[in-house]
Amino acid sequence: MRVFLSADIEGTCGIACWAETERTTPMDYDPFRKQMTREVKAACEGAIAAGAEEVFIKDAHDSARNLDPAALPENIRIMRGWSGDPLSMMSGVDKGGFDAVLFTGYHSWAAGSGNPLSHTMNGQNEFVTLNGVRMSEFMMNAYTAGYYGVPVAFLSGDKALCEFAKEFIPGITAVPVNEGVGGAVVSIHPDAAVKQIREAAEKAVKNAKNCAVPMPDRFDITVRFREHQKAYSRSFYPGARLEDGKNVSFTSDDWFEVLRFAHFVL
Repeated sequence: MRVFLSADIEGTCGIACWAETERTTPMDYDPFRKQMTREVKAACEGAIAAGAEEVFIKDAHDSARNLDPAALPENIRIMRGWSGDPLSMMSGVDKGGFDAVLFTGYHSWAAGSGNPLSHTMNGQNEFVTLNGVRMSEFMMNAYTAGYYGVPVAFLSGDKALCEFAKEFIPGITAVPVNEGVGGAVVSIHPDAAVKQIREAAEKAVKNAKNCAVPMPDRFDITVRFREHQKAYSRSFYPGARLEDGKNVSFTSDDWFEVLRFAHFVL
């Protein structure tokens, strides 16, 4: 059994400020880099306890150089840095042989109130919709897993995202470690988060067969940019439509084409 794990940081237990996500502010960043690593380690240990022989980890935040590999179990492989392919935070999942996907440290969608750090991919957009629903990075990456036929079994992050995930994939196991309140975060204890993630990941991997991603027949994506100049520029992507001054839309029945659009436009 092989498991794929994509790790972000804005849904890590206790994180509340952008400075805590950035390598350029090490006094703020270092404690949460360590907690991000602890949560990934816990998810790996749970997956291994459930029978996983290998966990392939994609460090998927910012520089993609956040996790401390030496603090993780030995039977992992980790991708650090960005390859530049359209799979982005899911790079490597297309290689095949995975039985489950896990997400740690994930956060609410752009313009969502569930996390003071809510965003979708970057800060250049106000929000992104997919088939009329505000799209999070979790939603985007779950569809990528589904495109390659891999069930999405586990998520940890903020409460609002976990609640959405349970509606989106009813069989998923979700561990909410934070709850956004305006510009603040209410969290559980970091040690409690590690314990819950470890236990839940084991349960999730055992239940992965019940976590298939529901794939639509057609995908309509719209990016609402903060600046109309950016929208105008991106509207020249083949097949894209400038709907108004700030909205750029694209439609396809092939999820990879949506990823390609997002790679060059979003």
